[in-house]
Amino acid sequence: MKLLILAVGHKMPEWVSSGFNEYSKRMPREAKIELVEIKPEPRTTGKTVTQIMEAEAQRIRAALPRDVLRIVLDERGTHLTTKQLTQHMQDWLRGGRDVAFIIGGADGLHESVRDSANLLLALSAMVLPHGMVRVLLAEQLYRAHSLLHNHPYHRE
Repeated sequence: MKLLILAVGHKMPEWVSSGFNEYSKRMPREAKIELVEIKPEPRTTGKTVTQIMEAEAQRIRAALPRDVLRIVLDERGTHLTTKQLTQHMQDWLRGGRDVAFIIGGADGLHESVRDSANLLLALSAMVLPHGMVRVLLAEQLYRAHSLLHNHPYHRE
């Protein structure tokens, strides 16, 4: 299984790249995390926010592999505990499908992307910086995988 993170945005600060890479490299081959950066639509073209989100949605759809499980990150989504995320990960591993986590751009995600999700997932009820979401998500995926394999990373 491959865990894809499709994130609108590029040129992240070094701390984002460093934090994301730290957790990504810890993942084993059977649950590799791959980051796919989606080019944001320029905000200087006079397009409306809806037009900008639609352009980014088209890029997201083009980058999504076929038959991938789609999980959209949204502060209004389902809140999971780490143990619940771990159970989902176990189900994903058993199912054998790749999983794509989709992180929107500065204006969020177009409704067509949210509507296509198999799961809307919230990392927090607060709006978070998109770079931070990459790091938090990678850490939680690593933590969930660690729990599945009784690794001492997660302590209660």
